[in-house]
Order: sequence, then structure tokens, then C-alpha cells
Amino acid sequence: MTTTNQMKIGRLIPVMLCFFAMGFVDLVGIASNYVKADLGLTDGEANIFPSLVFFWFLIFSVPTGILMNKIGRKKTVLLSLMVTFLSLLLPVFGDNYGIMLCAFSLLGIGNALMQTSLNPLLSNIISGDKLASSLTFGQFVKAIASFLAPYIAMWGATQAMPNFGLGWRVLFPVYMIIAVIAILWLGATPIEEEKPDKASGFVDCFKLLGKPFVLLCFLGIMCHVGIDVGTNTTAPKILMERLGMGLDEAGFATSLYFIFRTIGCFSGSIILQKVSARLFFVISVACMVLSMIGLFVSHDLTILYIAIALVGFGNSNIFSIVFSQALLSEPEKKNEISGLMIMGLFGGTIFPLLMGFASDAMGQAGAVGVMAVGVIYLLLYTLKIKK
Repeated sequence: MTTTNQMKIGRLIPVMLCFFAMGFVDLVGIASNYVKADLGLTDGEANIFPSLVFFWFLIFSVPTGILMNKIGRKKTVLLSLMVTFLSLLLPVFGDNYGIMLCAFSLLGIGNALMQTSLNPLLSNIISGDKLASSLTFGQFVKAIASFLAPYIAMWGATQAMPNFGLGWRVLFPVYMIIAVIAILWLGATPIEEEKPDKASGFVDCFKLLGKPFVLLCFLGIMCHVGIDVGTNTTAPKILMERLGMGLDEAGFATSLYFIFRTIGCFSGSIILQKVSARLFFVISVACMVLSMIGLFVSHDLTILYIAIALVGFGNSNIFSIVFSQALLSEPEKKNEISGLMIMGLFGGTIFPLLMGFASDAMGQAGAVGVMAVGVIYLLLYTLKIKK
């Protein structure tokens, strides 16, 4: 191995640890279920937590791009990790409603900063035709944190060893320690950054929504994230409602979703080299259609698990295809398009709120019905995809 490659790997490892920290945001699904049980909340009240997390993408995505131009990508990632650290520290002191609202708000702000700055930082280490595969690997590392969260929470809630009275909340200090390691390691790693791009502004972004295809892509991102957060939050509730499972046992549904999302991410990077984006998008959405049917009507554990796996696999590559389609549609406005698509993650706020109200009214079938609307939209979007 050459000295250059060794230096590249030395810079790459702490960045990948940051991708792991990016996955902390997905703990909101299982955590909101535990908070609901602890505080006796309704679904509508509990679903405010994931909604809060993704609300901040609407506010902070474009300003983060401007901030990167002033202080650099690495310092922006470090700032995001510090905010994430604070969000994980607060629940150690309790899980009352106010503390959890503050914690999940900070988690959302930190993740908005990180989502916007970490991918460009990676491009300072890996470039050319290897960048796409490196980003895919980063998503794989992120998914590890996502599907470990329910297991750590379940271990904290059920194990007999002392855990300082935290119970399921032991999840937060475990991830907090990793965040500290990421801060120290990345801070000590020299990364040479390219000159900043021209900053994008809110006006530039919103003008692009006047272009029909860009608007379709923006709504597609919203649906993708809404389905992602919705499944993360609702899958355990379906098992609890229909099969009488306890929360600790039902939490496996969240891990199952992330396992198959990870599998889909890797297989998609290979499949997309062989088939057109449109064909693979149709296959992915077809998996989600079958999933929604199973989640809506089934009371059988095996079928429900298959449905959760199908939506995990089907939803795994939607973001990358829609995002790339949007960039290709306006190649001279990539900064504005990128900021706008990240703002589309706001869908993670809208869907859980609507799903919470629907489930309070008619059970978890109502929540699945809201997700199904997003799947139908993605099915119609396939008609507009460029080959």
C-alpha cells in the first residue's frame, strides 16, 4: 500500500465514523415509542418527536451551505457533531416531555448540519468515479447505527445489570461517547478543502420550484423521507396492536427495516450499473406497494415481517435516484438543487404528524394509509423519470 493510499485511508476512517454518527437521527423512531410508553402519550403526541427532528431540515439546509462557505466543511461537520453530542446528553437527566422535545430538536438541527456538510467533505478525500461508491459505503455505515439503536434500547430496558437507572435511555450515552470520539478524531485529522462554492440563497432555491420536474423531485424526496420515518416509527406499533407484542420485542421491526434498507443500498449500487434508473425505480416502488398492502391488512407475523423488509428494500434507493434526476435536470444550478432537495427532508415532519392523527382515529391502518399516499405519488413519479 502506497503512502498516499495510507494517508487517504487515515482521513477516510474518521469521516466514516461521522457517517455512523449521522445514523443517530434514526433512534428517534424507537425512542419515541419508549417515551410514549413512559409518559402515557397518544400517537399524535408521540409522533411530534420525529416530526421535530426533520422540521429543522426546512430551516437549516440552505443556511448550512452558506456557513460552509465561511468556515469550511470540516468545521461545519465538527459543529454538527457538537450539537449532536448535546442532544444525546440531555436525556441522561430524564425523559420528561420538555427534555425530550429539546433533545430531539437539537438532534434534528445537528443532523441537518451534518447531512448538508458531510457528503461534500468526503468529496475532498475521494473524487472521480470512486466517490459514488464511497458515498454508498457511508450510507451503509450510517445504517449500522440505525438498526443497532433498537437493540441497545431493548438491552437497556431488559438487562439485569446496573445501568445507572437509565433503562432504555442507556442508548443516549452509548451514542454520545461515539460522538465524542468522532469529534476528537476528525478534529485531529488534516483535510485539505477546495475553495468554497458560491453560496445558494433561499430565493434561488424557491425559484426552482417553478420548474415542474424540480417540483416533482422535491415532492418525491418528501415522500421518500416520510415513508422512511413513518416505517421506522410505526412498524413496532403495528406488531404491538395486532399481535399483542411488548415494545421490547416489537422493536425488532425497526432493525429489520434498516437491515433491508442497507441490503437494498448495496444491491442498488450494483443493479443500477446494469439496468436503467426508471426500471429499477419501478421495481423499488412495486416492492413498497406490496408492502403497504401487507401492512394494511395482515395480522400474520411472517407476512408483516416480509412487508417491513419489502419497504426497507424498496425505499433504499429512492433518494439517490430522485436526487440524481433533479441534478441532471439543472446541471448549471447544482448548489441550488442540492439545497432544495435537502430541504425536502422536511417530509419527515409532515408524514409522522399526519400518521399520528390517522392512527389515533382508526388505529395503525390509518398510519399505513398515509404512507400509502406517498407510495402512490412515487408510482406516478415513475412516468417522469428520464432513462
